[in-house]
Amino acid sequence: MENLDQYLQPIIDLILTYGLKVLSALVVLIVGLWIIKRLLKIFRKTLQKREVDASLIPFLTSIVGAVLKVLLIISIASMLGIAMTSFIAVLGAAGLAVGLALQGSLANFAGGVLILILKPFKVGDFIEGAGHSGTVREIQVFYTYLTTPAGQEISIPNAQLSNNAVKNYSYHPNRRMDLTFGIGYGDDIDQAKSILADLAEAEESIHRDPAPEVFVEALADSSVNLRLRAWASNDDFWGIYNNFPEKVKKAFDQEGVSIPFPQRDLHMVEDKTK
Repeated sequence: MENLDQYLQPIIDLILTYGLKVLSALVVLIVGLWIIKRLLKIFRKTLQKREVDASLIPFLTSIVGAVLKVLLIISIASMLGIAMTSFIAVLGAAGLAVGLALQGSLANFAGGVLILILKPFKVGDFIEGAGHSGTVREIQVFYTYLTTPAGQEISIPNAQLSNNAVKNYSYHPNRRMDLTFGIGYGDDIDQAKSILADLAEAEESIHRDPAPEVFVEALADSSVNLRLRAWASNDDFWGIYNNFPEKVKKAFDQEGVSIPFPQRDLHMVEDKTK
């Protein structure tokens, strides 16, 4: 029995010595994470009240959250009695190993920083890049999130957006639309051009300066293609773009202007050798 007590006593001493430290560290970890969560909410609301660029808010919040969590881990390590110099050395080595393993993620992080500094686009812009298009919903540390016109969510690595061409449709307040309409070779070109010009003039959302242009774009295989070139604000662009062709079709029908479509004539030749 005495031998058993001799072996149990060191174990009990270890539990009393380190068990309380581990328990205290767990409590600090749980409470610390809760406090960090609350601080990040306050930080985000403060940025919103100060009207900071919406593109920067999630990025800055993520950076502050990461820094606070690293500080929390260092504090817990100190509570457990780990030498800070050794801990920092281990942390640095681990950071180097993780950095080498996550080179792509680091490239995405650098891309996110470049996007926020250079601002080729911001939250709310409609962009096309990395083979996708949509409205920028959020720019985070590693990914930019787009919402497509069909309501789909797309996450694109920041490295792809920062290292490749991005088309920003919302950068300027106004956009030019180019609409093509084909008429038959037997129709009056001047009449068709006049109809298109009158419809553009009647559309209040189309800008008068620069004035709309109507011209012959091409003499195609089965039609004379007329091009309408007009300017409108970003807010009005898609409404005009989607509804204008219907107005043109109705006006052409009313004025007797044909809109040709591809046709193919088949000639049956009788085989007289049979």
